[in-house]
Amino acid sequence: MAGNPRNGRPYRRLVAAVKAQRHPCWLCGYDIAPGLDARHPLSFTLDHLVPLSRGGSLLDPANARSAHRKCNSSRGNRTEARPQQRASRRW
Repeated sequence: MAGNPRNGRPYRRLVAAVKAQRHPCWLCGYDIAPGLDARHPLSFTLDHLVPLSRGGSLLDPANARSAHRKCNSSRGNRTEARPQQRASRRW
């Protein structure tokens, strides 16, 4: 397969299907505004429950989740939904 598989028609269909469901961000629980510019931190992105770098499927709808861009970026390729909270100061 040549090029980026995320530019293909099957991936774009999956993104459109997940976005049409209008689920809240699975990481923070807040709604995702549909009209935001794609570069906005609170815009929609498709996140994968099992990250692609850890063997998750790119096109499996069961692996696809709605997320804010900033939530998706902050999660990285970790498998847990929320990173552990840090203490406010050293004890």
